[in-house]
Amino acid sequence: MPAWAQEEDGEGHLKRLRVRTVWISDIHLGTPGCNAALLLDFLKVIECDTLYLVGDIIDGWRLRRGWYWPPQHNDVVRRILKMAKKGTRVIYIPGNHDEMLRDYTGLNFGGVEIVAQAVHETADGRRLLVLHGDEFDGVVLYARWLAFLGDSAYNLLLRLNIAVNAVRRRFGLPYWSLSAYLKRKVKNAVEYVCRFEEAVAHAAQDRGADGIVCGHIHSAEIRQFGPVTYYNDGDWVESCTALVEHPDGRMEIIDWAERQRRPRSPKQEARPAEDTARAPEKAPEKEAAIA
Repeated sequence: MPAWAQEEDGEGHLKRLRVRTVWISDIHLGTPGCNAALLLDFLKVIECDTLYLVGDIIDGWRLRRGWYWPPQHNDVVRRILKMAKKGTRVIYIPGNHDEMLRDYTGLNFGGVEIVAQAVHETADGRRLLVLHGDEFDGVVLYARWLAFLGDSAYNLLLRLNIAVNAVRRRFGLPYWSLSAYLKRKVKNAVEYVCRFEEAVAHAAQDRGADGIVCGHIHSAEIRQFGPVTYYNDGDWVESCTALVEHPDGRMEIIDWAERQRRPRSPKQEARPAEDTARAPEKAPEKEAAIA
């Protein structure tokens, strides 16, 4: 856990984390699986110049089947709008679940810019393509009915996840994602993630970018594909992760659920997920050539 997440001020509150840029995606507001409480906790600690909302922030697919919008989901929206009002640049890139907002690209709502995709320049001069990622998902593109069927099965799994964590809370245990655990164990899911990552990295290289940031597959990762660095910021349904850029351009995945699971102790050493583009020698097994 990063040292900043363990330190407290004199009143017992977590200190603010100051970073240059934050990427979050796949919040799925409007669904029971959304971990709004953890996200609010994160947004209250973070301070950044730019906040990217990388798609599937609102789950329009779920809301079309029935309205679900508890007060905490409103609190997340208010918090983001408050950040925009206080000077954070907020850029919203719609995904497939909030595709209804793609009709409004180029517009600004309450300080939130809606764009189809973006190019972000890091503090150390790298150009990162930022998009949701569903355009690289063959199931979403070519078999839409199958995507909706898969979404229904996934929602069933998330309901089981809620039940499991309700039991864990009764025993004083922290949040744990059943769906994320099963996805890591299923061979086909692992193969799909690998193919997705390779396709996204190809696209970044074709467009002359140094890296690419996306969401969509709910799997946080920093991975090197030849000259291109692939970043996935994860989600706030299963893993509760965000991608951040520090003032020097260093990139890091913040695992907020893991932060909750560990006791706060300033003596513990930080063990962040490191940017393989900045320190490839630490994770050579993550490198893959782009064919």
